[in-house]
Amino acid sequence: MPIQPSGQLLPLLKTYSLLLVLLAAAALSAWAVYAVPAPAVDRMLEADLRKQATDWRRRILLHLEDGAGSFFTGQLDQHDIEYLSLLPATTDAYRIKLFQADGRVMWSTRPADIGTVNRKPYFQQKVAKGAVYYARGTKPVSQVDGFETRDTGAMAVSREVAEIYTPVLKGGQFAGAIEFYSDITAVRDTFLSRVRISLALVSAVMVAAIGIVSVVVIRTNRLSLRQMQQRAAKDQEIMASQMQLAREVKLLGELNEWLQSCRSLDELFKMVSEFMSHLLPDAEGSIYVFSNSRDVLAGCASWNGGGLKDHIRPDECWGLRRGRTYEYGASEVEFTCAHAAPHDGRPYFCFPILAHGETVGLMHLRAMPPRAGDFATCKPLAQMCAEQISMAIANVRMRDQLHDQSVRDPLTGLFNRRHMTDSLRKHLNSGELNCTRLSVIAVDVDHFKKFNDNHGHDAGDMVLRAVSTVLEKACDGSEAACRPGGEEFTLILPGATPEEALARAELLRQAVEEISMRYGEKTLPQITISAGVAHYPAHGLLPQDLLRAADEALYAAKAKGRNQVCAAAAGTEAEQDAAWRAAEQAASACPPAAGANKAG
Repeated sequence: MPIQPSGQLLPLLKTYSLLLVLLAAAALSAWAVYAVPAPAVDRMLEADLRKQATDWRRRILLHLEDGAGSFFTGQLDQHDIEYLSLLPATTDAYRIKLFQADGRVMWSTRPADIGTVNRKPYFQQKVAKGAVYYARGTKPVSQVDGFETRDTGAMAVSREVAEIYTPVLKGGQFAGAIEFYSDITAVRDTFLSRVRISLALVSAVMVAAIGIVSVVVIRTNRLSLRQMQQRAAKDQEIMASQMQLAREVKLLGELNEWLQSCRSLDELFKMVSEFMSHLLPDAEGSIYVFSNSRDVLAGCASWNGGGLKDHIRPDECWGLRRGRTYEYGASEVEFTCAHAAPHDGRPYFCFPILAHGETVGLMHLRAMPPRAGDFATCKPLAQMCAEQISMAIANVRMRDQLHDQSVRDPLTGLFNRRHMTDSLRKHLNSGELNCTRLSVIAVDVDHFKKFNDNHGHDAGDMVLRAVSTVLEKACDGSEAACRPGGEEFTLILPGATPEEALARAELLRQAVEEISMRYGEKTLPQITISAGVAHYPAHGLLPQDLLRAADEALYAAKAKGRNQVCAAAAGTEAEQDAAWRAAEQAASACPPAAGANKAG
């Protein structure tokens, strides 16, 4: 039968593997101790000697009488020679040579070398081009100047010698070179010994560490495997959470982009309902926004079946009353919000919607029955959604306010001249395309200057506001009351016939005549208006033509004694023909209305 490895054999195999690893590490460490240090020490010594040689050259050139110029002449005075002769005793160089540019030795601590010429290639190829040349080699003791031996046997001992050529330049021109011979045997041996001892200690520590680590690894294999399995499961959870987070971040970004492009609150709340059903699928939700009077909150949006009431009061919500998010279902003692009734015990959130430090609304979230246990995890995301919704609401309201400020008269709140002209132009274009009628009423307060002169400008402003209130109440739908300036007003009545416009103007005159106002302790005089009515297309096809015709009718009413209504008079025969032709063309382009008199 084949032998099956038992459970006891596996630890033995692991032990043998550990021993092999330790032996390999020891062998590698031993090789590193003896093979690695020598090249490293030689490189360190070379760098150090190059620096020393540069310093020695600088000292020599500073002490020479002519400095670098001596290399061009090849002449040294007695003082120079005495200084150079003392250098071997004060430096690590046992021999020094001074070369001229052609390689001839002009001076040396060994007199026999004077006059010889260095014709080696490196002299012209490197040194003569301004580079330092370094060479290391082994030399017999007999060639090392000044080396003293203690016995005759020492003469056979070799020494490690370094030769360094340092170029001498003057004015950018190569003048010569200085060669230094240095015995580096003792320094090299000392460095090698220290480095090898250090490496041996490090290697021993490393081998011991490898052994300890290997033992620990073998003993913790089972634990590591168990931890890896746990981490794998946790990583899967984290990955799923990250994917969910990435989805939520993407949806939040899309929600923000869509909300910023909304033109109205109705459009905004439709988008909110659509997005929130995807962002918070485990929660029923609804949004309430403060009315302009701020006494109630109006229900604006809901999702996932969330209950939405038409109105709720601010004191019905603990979140609004406390000024922060209220979470029902997280504390031992809790109170239910009145607006959450009927309440079935499910946890819920109330997020006050804040914008620029002001509460603008409320977002209410309630857990759906299958997800009541996980409902609390959606709080951070819901909070971010509430913040984005609040900023979007604030932006839409700010745009609306800015638009109102640009088209509204600040005193009366009616539309200004700019909006009047734009609105009239749009209605006229629509009239040409849709064959609709349009009337314009020009209104002017009679004797308005007397109110300012006799009672002050504040009283005059009260009169203007009172008249504007009457005009604004008389408008409905697409009709617009405007104040072009001063005490002049204009009403734009799309679809009104001339007869209807005259009747509306008369009703306005009567309503203004019934105004009774007190200013301080006095009752102001009766307020009356004059009005002029013009109609499209009979009195013009362009905005300026209609306004001019209405103004002329207004002047006619004033000329007749004020406090009355006049219709615009027909123009010249040519103008009447042009207007009628335009009207007939517009009428012929439209299908006849039901019940219309065909003979008309």
